[in-house]
This record gives sequence, structure tokens and C-alpha cells, in this order.
Amino acid sequence: MTKRAESKYKINRRLGVNLWGRAKSPLNKRDYGPGQHGQRRKKPSDFGVQLMAKQKLKGYYGNISEKQFRKYYDEAVRRRGDTSENLIELLERRLDAVIYRMKFAITPFAARQIVNHGHVTVNGKRVNIPSYLVKDGDIVELREKSKQMVVVLDATQSGERDVPEYIEVDHRAMKGRFLRAPKFADVPYPVQMEPNLVVEYYSR
Repeated sequence: MTKRAESKYKINRRLGVNLWGRAKSPLNKRDYGPGQHGQRRKKPSDFGVQLMAKQKLKGYYGNISEKQFRKYYDEAVRRRGDTSENLIELLERRLDAVIYRMKFAITPFAARQIVNHGHVTVNGKRVNIPSYLVKDGDIVELREKSKQMVVVLDATQSGERDVPEYIEVDHRAMKGRFLRAPKFADVPYPVQMEPNLVVEYYSR
């Protein structure tokens, strides 16, 4: 198992949730944190609950850096409307998140790698920045030479997840369209997310 996979599953155990709803998660066998003190349970403080909510949301999107996640929060505050809804919208517009939602990758980590390695085009132009924000109506497609990659074919055939309604995708053509920004209620998280607590954490 790669270091990245190990750390990915460690996030699951540390947070005590199967973050991506995967059958492979070690949490399915050991539902306590890693390390010798992992089985100690204590009631978290209000700060602890807010921190956990932030770590869950940050971890879900491929463990985004704290600096970048804070930027999303600042942008969500700057925009009109509900800050927690704005935050979810920004995260779901990330190109790696869109690739994951289209089922071109089995995990957000794999989606980030696919984008990084230059396998993706947006409206016909190659984009290799995972944090690129996709706009409503944008066409996202895998490059011709990338459409037969085993990891991609395996992901599209996986029954673990469904494609959400704010995205349309053609798995034969390996292309899709980002239809609209989702509301928090539209996003198919396998675990309970609490973006309102994330907002509370940063607005302290």
C-alpha cells in the first residue's frame, strides 16, 4: 500500500468515519483511531466538534491544505448568501471534485492525480490544476489517450457511488458537463457533513 493510501485511510480512523463510504476502509474492521491511544474515548468540547467538522470536510476533498481551505472560507464569506452553502459550492466546483463526481476516479486522491498528470480538458483546453474552478455549463473530458486507462475504466464501472444530478456524464465518450452549482442538500456525502460548524470554527 502506498504512503498516500495509508495516510488516506488514517484520516478515516482518526476522524472515526468512513469518509468516502468505501468497502476497503480499515474503519470497517477497527472503528477507533490509530496508535496506542486510539481506543480512548472522551467527549469533545465545542471547539473539538467544530475542528472535527472542519477536518472531515477538508479531508473529504483529498485533504486540501489548511492554507487553501482557509482561502475557500474567505471567498465564501465574501460572496453574497449563506456562507456554508457558498463553501460547499466552491469545493464542488474544484476540477478534481468534478472528476470524482463524474466517476472518472475511484477516490478524490486519484482524481487529483488524473488532473495533475494532464489527462483532463475543460472546454477543449488541457487543465492540470486540481483546484481549477469549473463554471456552470463547462464540458469536462478525458483526453483521447487517457480514456482507456484501467483506473478510469474501473472507476466508471464501480457501483460504490452514483453521479449526482447537478452533473451529466457519458461514460462511453468519457466526457460530462457541470450543469449547475449544487446546494449542500444535493451533495451525496456518505457521512454527515456540518459546514455550519466549519463556518463557526473560522469565525471564532
